[in-house]
Amino acid sequence: MDYNSTREKLIMPEYGRTIQDMVRYALTIEDRSERTRCAKTIVNIMSNMFPQQKDVADYKHKIWDHLAIISEFKLDVDSPYPMPERERLERHPDVVPYDNHRIRLKHYGHIIEDMIEKAVEAEDPVYKRKLVEAIANYMKNSLLAWNKDFATDERLFNDIRMLSGGRLEINEGDGIKTAAYHRDNLMHAQPNRNYKRNNGRKNNKQNGKQNNKNNRRNNNRRGSY
Repeated sequence: MDYNSTREKLIMPEYGRTIQDMVRYALTIEDRSERTRCAKTIVNIMSNMFPQQKDVADYKHKIWDHLAIISEFKLDVDSPYPMPERERLERHPDVVPYDNHRIRLKHYGHIIEDMIEKAVEAEDPVYKRKLVEAIANYMKNSLLAWNKDFATDERLFNDIRMLSGGRLEINEGDGIKTAAYHRDNLMHAQPNRNYKRNNGRKNNKQNGKQNNKNNRRNNNRRGSY
């Protein structure tokens, strides 16, 4: 039995084994002009396999590059485009440096630490107060999303003091306004579903009475004819 596991590995599986066998056959042709004609035929077949991409810029150029890759850069033909460099295609991209910054309180994120550092360095007292208030509001919302039971202003100010290394002192008496999204306020902020339900029932009842009244009027009119 001829299994795929025993066959030659496909270089570009999206084109299938038939295209690869055709390229292997083209490599055996000795006459250059005949080999070029065979390569052009293979390129046309490859382009017809993906007609939806024919409008893409440089589509033909890409097909000829794929032909060179399938032939392992051994197909010597008169190509309308220069042969791609094997070293450039096989070169691995540069390693992206990974940020190993340690986040002390992960539920706040790394950006909040940079914002606190900017607040510590701020000299204008008005700007500094506005920045601290914005930081406190953001941190309060993060606390509420993480755990509503422990989203207190005392804990919030302690976290700011810890993240700033004691350089930013905030107390409850400083008048810093934090987001007022406590559980009680959230409950009051929810729409009154009972009001909507009762109001809808009242409207349905009134509409039903009006419809019955109109039906009686129409029946009386028919009886008078």
